[in-house]
This record gives sequence, C-alpha cells and structure tokens, in this order.
Amino acid sequence: MKAAVLHQYDETLTSGAFVRYEDAPDPKIESPTDVIVRIGGAGVCRTDLHVVEGIWRSKVEVELPYIMGHENAGWVEEIGSAVTGVKVGDAVICHPLVTSGHCLACRRGDDMHAEESRFPGINANGGYAEYLRSSQRSLIKLPKTLAPKDVAPYTDAGLTAYRAAKKASRHLLPGEFAVVIGAGGLGHIGIQVLAALCAAEIIVVDRGDIPLQLAKECGAHHLVKADGHEVDRVLELTGGKGAEAVIDFVGEGDAIAKGLAMTRNAGSYYIVGYGGKIELPTIDMITSEKSIIGNLVGTYPELVELMALADRGLVHLATREYRLKDANQALLDLHHGKIKGRAVLIP
Repeated sequence: MKAAVLHQYDETLTSGAFVRYEDAPDPKIESPTDVIVRIGGAGVCRTDLHVVEGIWRSKVEVELPYIMGHENAGWVEEIGSAVTGVKVGDAVICHPLVTSGHCLACRRGDDMHAEESRFPGINANGGYAEYLRSSQRSLIKLPKTLAPKDVAPYTDAGLTAYRAAKKASRHLLPGEFAVVIGAGGLGHIGIQVLAALCAAEIIVVDRGDIPLQLAKECGAHHLVKADGHEVDRVLELTGGKGAEAVIDFVGEGDAIAKGLAMTRNAGSYYIVGYGGKIELPTIDMITSEKSIIGNLVGTYPELVELMALADRGLVHLATREYRLKDANQALLDLHHGKIKGRAVLIP
C-alpha cells in the first residue's frame, strides 16, 4: 500500500518534508477481533506536528519509521474470524484507541485509561495510508448521511472537543457564560457542542479574523480579538466576574494565565491544548476555589453521541481536503495557520 511515513523527527519543524510518500507493508489480521479498514479520510492534527517534533517520545514507545494519523474513517476491507458487529463494505469511523475491553477501566467505559491499549498514529501505525488495522470494539458504523472523509477528524479533534464541552455543559445554566479560547480545528467543534447541549452565552477568543468568523458561523454569541486586552473584554461581558467555564484549546503561551484570569471564582478552567505549563500560587487556588480540569480524547459512547449530533446537523466540520501524497503540504499549512477548521488526507 501507499503511505506517508515518518522516518525522523524534526524538533524545529523546518525541514518542510516531514514524511515520505512511499510503499509500505499492508496491515494484516493479527487477532480474531481485528478489522482492516480501507481509509476514506485521515485527519491532520496538531498532535501530528508534535509527533514530528518528538514531543511524544517521553510518553510512548515508538520506533521509526512509522505511520502517523489517529483520526480515521473509511470502509471495512477485511475482518477477523470473531468479528460480528461489522461486515466488509460497511462505512465506519474509528475510535482512536484500540483496547481489549477486559480490564476494569474498559468495563467501566473509561477506555482512555485502559491497562492494555494501542493508539494507531501515536504508538502504532496510523491512517496516513491506504489501509489501517483497527478492532471491532473501536468501530462505529456510519449512517448514510455521513461520508468517511467528512467525519474522520471527529475521532480525535471532535471527540476531544466534545468531551470538554460536555463536561462544561453539565454545569452551565441559562444566564451564565462559557469562554472558548481558540476557534481552530478543535475549538470550532467545541462551540457547536456547547450550543447544542446548553443555553449559556458563548464567548470566543482568538487572535485571527478567520477563526473568529468561523466561530460566529458556529454559534458564538460574542467574539473577542486576542489583542492583549482580551481579559478585560471578557470581564466586561461577564459583569466583571469572569465566566463560569473557560475551555482552552490553545494551552500554551499566555493563553493559560489569561484563561485562568477569565474564569470566575468557583468556576472551571478546562485545559485541552497543550505545550505550556500551569504555574500559580496555591493560595490563589484556595481563595478563588477555581477548578482546573484536564481533558483527554473521549470514550466510545461519547463518539456515538457526537455522531448523533452530526447526523442531526447540529455539528459540522469545516474541512480542507488533500491527497495522501500531499501530506507534507497539509502539515505545513497547518503549521503556518493556513487551514480553516481541519485538514483531511484522502488516499
């Protein structure tokens, strides 16, 4: 099969040719519950750039060369002997994690903290290729209204944004405020999920005019330009108190300190983006009673919920399509902020 293969790390992201488009071995059925998926679309994620930088080396063991791509959807090409839930030809979306389902965390539905797991595109070969090895337990059949290339980024970007927004929406009441920092690939999905699940007023903060316009199209009630005065503007909009929930899809630079400053006392700051550090005096946490909540990618049931919202037209993805052979261009465009929404590779 053809694949876009990572052969070496580039800590400065300056090479311009991060992956090589070349022949790679076809994935094979290795377990009775394995499923080979013919890729219809693979999302290009900022995490992929972090993989290229080598940031994930401290978290997972992976040997180069390997194939990135952890946001995948397509059609069932081949099934293992014990597979009963899907058949050849079914259109499917792949939950990003492959687990056995036997450990206590899995049985509680907490797949992301499974004792035994494989994360294609992170610690195993992923979907920047024509085919991917997944598992029956990770697949969700798509309704006829949704095409694989149009939903692939939901599997991580969408699912992560959904999980954070769902957590926040459970505590947001009419008349309260939610701030979304960053209206890019994840943020524009989070805005739509908030609008679908709660009646709070949504304030979106971003430094770019294009993301802010996208935020408006996605249902934001207030747009704030990140021009150095964004904290003051958010406080003005919230009566000087700050927002009950702040969801930070940036997680680096000054976004963290400003996000916490936008959070009202006893409010919650949900951190999704990463790359920075949270440093603050413990006395401030005690006196303000603010909560800082981390967010990993969501569970299988949450992906089912997200697909239900997509099927009803309550969330949609802004995407830009690239051929698989043009993976480097997609990664470069993402790195330089030229993509509105999400990039998708199509073999």
